[in-house]
Amino acid sequence: MAKQSEQAARLKITEIFYSLQGEARNVGLPTVFVRLTGCPLRCAYCDTAYAFTGGEWMDTASIMDEVKRYKTTHITVTGGEPLAQKGCIELLKQLCDAGYDVTLETSGAILLDSIDERVIKILDVKTPASNEDSKNKFENFSLLTAEDQIKFVICDEKDYLWSKQFIEQHQLGDICEILFSPSHDQLDSTVLADWVLRDQLKVRFQVQLHKYLWGDKPGV
Repeated sequence: MAKQSEQAARLKITEIFYSLQGEARNVGLPTVFVRLTGCPLRCAYCDTAYAFTGGEWMDTASIMDEVKRYKTTHITVTGGEPLAQKGCIELLKQLCDAGYDVTLETSGAILLDSIDERVIKILDVKTPASNEDSKNKFENFSLLTAEDQIKFVICDEKDYLWSKQFIEQHQLGDICEILFSPSHDQLDSTVLADWVLRDQLKVRFQVQLHKYLWGDKPGV
């Protein structure tokens, strides 16, 4: 039991860094990112494969101390897939208890039933071109609130048409805000924007701001 408790109190961290939020509702806001190591998925468009392995073990107290170095209330816990580490649940709670505005970026391949209700969840629905669409857990949709967001990374026109149908089939527009993002270097952002306007979709179009500012690299 003591060994299990010790493991739960530690998390393997790829990086903790301060940057502008590049996506979703808080785009442009100075944010501390806590990137956990490890992910059970291997999406074709993944831009954080460096977080699959490596990293260093940190206890939650050390993580909290690192976060406190920065003068912002906005924290994003991401990965990899952060929920692949059981200790993530406790970290999210401690961040909320400390008064931070906490956002969780998750693949949706792991159940969200243990997440603190104060955490804003950004759930990434996997499209066919990701090669991981079979990992989508539909039961997670019932665990989302109006404060959360659902994201689709669109790689091509087939992905776009599939996403449109998926939203209608699962009535996702009745749950929370929907985000459409072009896969960087795979789909021209203007093309996706034109599709969204042509079909008058009730989605928020977004690009990854941080990549336009600093390029596709860790720590931004």
